[in-house]
Amino acid sequence: MRLNSYITLGRSGLRVSPVCLGSMTFGEDNGSSWGASVATSEAMISRYLELGGNFIDTANIYTKGHSEKIIGDFLTKQGNRDSIVVATKFFCNLFHNDPNGGGAGRKAIIRQCEESLRRLNTDYIDLYYLHNWDRYTPVEETMSTLNDLVQSGKVRYLGFSDSPAWKVAQAQLISYFRGWSPLIALQTEYSLMERTAEGELIPMASELGLGVLPWSPLKMGALSGKYTRSNGERMQGARGNFKGGFTEKDYDIIDTLIRISAEHQTDVPTIALAYVFAKDGISSTIIGARTLEHLESNLKALDIQLSAEQIRELDQVSRPVLNFPADFNNNSSPNFSGAGVTVNGRETVRPGNFPGKDDLVY
Repeated sequence: MRLNSYITLGRSGLRVSPVCLGSMTFGEDNGSSWGASVATSEAMISRYLELGGNFIDTANIYTKGHSEKIIGDFLTKQGNRDSIVVATKFFCNLFHNDPNGGGAGRKAIIRQCEESLRRLNTDYIDLYYLHNWDRYTPVEETMSTLNDLVQSGKVRYLGFSDSPAWKVAQAQLISYFRGWSPLIALQTEYSLMERTAEGELIPMASELGLGVLPWSPLKMGALSGKYTRSNGERMQGARGNFKGGFTEKDYDIIDTLIRISAEHQTDVPTIALAYVFAKDGISSTIIGARTLEHLESNLKALDIQLSAEQIRELDQVSRPVLNFPADFNNNSSPNFSGAGVTVNGRETVRPGNFPGKDDLVY
C-alpha cells in the first residue's frame, strides 16, 4: 500500500490517502517536548506530499491556532492548495470569558470557521469536523449551520469527532430527512490499546456512510516500543496523564507486538500501525509526528502485510470489553443463522441450550 493508493471517504467522492497527516504537534506553543518547530513541521508536510499523500488534519485548538497557520503559510508558499485535502475542526474555545467563542451553536460555528479560514489562508475548508459533542446545543442547529457553510462554498464536506454513536446517528438521519449535507467522516480514538469503538461507533459509521479515521493509533506513544514489561518505564507529562498506568493486558499486547515485529524484522510501532491499517471499517488513519524521523518511521507500516494468524493473535490479546449489547449481539448469530452454517465468512456455533440437527423443533 502507498500514500497515493487513494480511497473515497465515506459515502462521498472525496479521494484521500489511506494515511492522514495529523498536525497536533505543529508549532512549539505548548513546549518543544510536545511540538515541532515551523521548519520541522514544513519538512514533514513536504515529505508527506512528496510520497503521494494529500490529506492533512488540524484543528483550531492545536497549538493555539498556530498549527492551522503553519499549514496555511506552507500551502500558500507552495501554491498547491487545491491539490490538498485540508481538514480542520471547530468546538474548542480560544477566547477567554466569551461563552460563544466555542461550541457548536450557530454564532460560534460561523465565527470559528471564519477564524480557521483566516489562519489557513484559504477560502474553503475541504472537511470540517465538530471536534466534540456539544451537549448544550440542539444538533439540528449545528447541522443546519454546517449545511449553510457547505451551501456558501466555505466548506466542502462534514464530519464529527469524539461524539457518542447515538448523537452522530441522530445528526446524520436529521440531515438526510431535511435534505442537508450529510456527514462523511468520523474521527475516533482507535488502537490496540483502545478498541471499544468496535462496539457502537465503527458499525454505526459503516451503516450510515461515514469513513472512520482513527486518531492516536499508537495510544499517545504507549505503543512506541519505548515502554516494556522488562524496563517498567512510565509515560510522563500530558501523554502520561492521558494514558495512565500500564496494565497487565497492556504489557501482554506489547509482548505480542515485540514477537511479531521480530518476525517481520521491524519494530513495535510499525506493527501496531499495520494492525490498524488492516482492520475492517477503517478508512484513513491519522498519524502524528514531532520529527521527520518519526514520520518516516510511521510510514514504514504501509509496507507491512500482517498474516491472518498475526492479526488473529493481536485481536485476541487486545480483545476489548464492549458495552452491552455489543458482545451479546455478536454472539447471538445462531439465533437466526442456524448452527453449523457460515454467513458472510463467519461460522456459527451452537450454544448448549439451542437445538441441534437431531432435535425436534415444534
